[in-house]
This record gives sequence, structure tokens and C-alpha cells, in this order.
Amino acid sequence: MGFQYALEMLGTFFFAISGALAVQDQHDDLFGAGFTGFVTAIGGGTLRDIMLGSYPLVWIGDIGYLYAIFAGIIVAFIFVKSLERLKRTFLVFDALGISFFTILGVEKALALGVRPEIAAIMGMFTAIMGGVLRDVLTNETPVLFRKEIYATACLAGAILYLILFRAGVERNINMTASIILIFLIRILAVKYRLALPNFRNR
Repeated sequence: MGFQYALEMLGTFFFAISGALAVQDQHDDLFGAGFTGFVTAIGGGTLRDIMLGSYPLVWIGDIGYLYAIFAGIIVAFIFVKSLERLKRTFLVFDALGISFFTILGVEKALALGVRPEIAAIMGMFTAIMGGVLRDVLTNETPVLFRKEIYATACLAGAILYLILFRAGVERNINMTASIILIFLIRILAVKYRLALPNFRNR
């Protein structure tokens, strides 16, 4: 199993956990949490593949994605009480998910021959759209529209990846550095309440 494939499985696993943990209603059952985890894990990649005309969709062409999703849902179900007690567990899993998926989205877009600028946007879409769908399903304001740095962190990591790619940095080192940048920006933005300037109140 290659480094990229391992990251894909980890990203899918983390997003499935974050989606399942997002279900707050005590009346929701395992299926409801599982469905939310499933949509969270495959939403961004599915949108990316449709926009890029890449078929079959990634999770249809590789059964490994479904296994990673099922594993994440099961882990969330078994350890839900422990995970909910851990401070900012949901944030960590979500930050890990967007970090992995941004770079994977950029790489896939580049492999399909699109321009670097488009690849960066596709990486961002891959990362954030699963979370947007998760928030919609759980009746939350999508994180994309909250006053906090989210999509911008993904774009920053995507741009770093493209710069290092153009500079000829070894692929695994490039992927690791870019993933770490996204993760750190996201965590620090939440910790210190960093946000972009307000659109109207400047």
C-alpha cells in the first residue's frame, strides 16, 4: 500500500468519525449516525470527481473506501462516550480530514491534467464539501459560513503543495509538509479565534 493510498484511507476514516460524532440528537440511531459519517467521508471527493469528469467515482471504484468508512463509524459508535469526553475531539478529526483530503484532491486534479489554479480549488472542494453536507444534515450552520478560518487553511496548504511541487521537492515530504500546514492553521485558528476580515464591517 502506497503512501498516498494510506493517506486516502486515513482521511476517509477520520471524516467518517467526525460525521458520526456530529449527530447530537439522542434519538438518532446507528444508521442515522452512519449515514452522516458516510456522506461526510465521500461528499467532497464525489463532488470533485463529478466536476472533473472522473468516473467511476472514487468510492465506487475502490471498495477500500467503504471499509474505511465502516471502520470509522464502528470506532465512533463503540467509543462515542470516550471520544465526546475528549476535549475538541471532533475538531481534531475534522482538521485531520480536511488536511488529508485537500492534498489528495490537488494531486488527483493534477493527474487529470488541469491547471494548478484549478487543482488548488479542487483540493479545497474535496476537503470542505463533506463537512458542509455534514453540517446541513445535522441542522448546523455550515462551517464554511462561520467566522473562522476553514477553507482558507485548505487553500494555503494546496498552494504550498503546488509551490513545493514546482520546486521539485520529494513527493512524500511535500505531502506531509502541506498536510501539517493545513492542520496547524486550522487548530490555531480555532484556539486563538483567528478569522478573516468581515466582508461588510471593515
